[in-house]
Amino acid sequence: MTKIDPCQLDFFHEPLFPVRQAHGRLDLDRYRAQMKRAMARAIRECPYDRPTIAARMAQYLGLGSISKSVIDAYTAESKTGHDITLPRFAAFVHATGAVWLWDEAARMQGVTMLIGEEALLAEIAYRQQEQRRLAAELRALTSRPIGISSRGKR
Repeated sequence: MTKIDPCQLDFFHEPLFPVRQAHGRLDLDRYRAQMKRAMARAIRECPYDRPTIAARMAQYLGLGSISKSVIDAYTAESKTGHDITLPRFAAFVHATGAVWLWDEAARMQGVTMLIGEEALLAEIAYRQQEQRRLAAELRALTSRPIGISSRGKR
């Protein structure tokens, strides 16, 4: 096993929690296509077929039914008039188990989603940063001698 030089960059390394910039303007056609492709990928990676996903969505939403053709319209790039609503998107994520779709949906706003205990990693990093900041302040305060004057006691 070769040891990787820390000074050598890895062109294929992608950060686990990427820092993103919000788009100044929404390109609706591009965003719609990206989301439809992502949802189609979620279906391909899901252990359930489309009718089962539709049934799971309906159950999650407390509806009588959602048809397979609705799922097809939500994922077909050619169906530009069939955008999924937020509650149905939440049901789709639940039905497919593709929680990563939330990150896909939010990225154009400059948001990176933390799922489950990933938020603890962010909290740990924040606390470590605060510790370093406080340690630097303490070093600055103690960097020079402190003279204590007599208070008249003998």
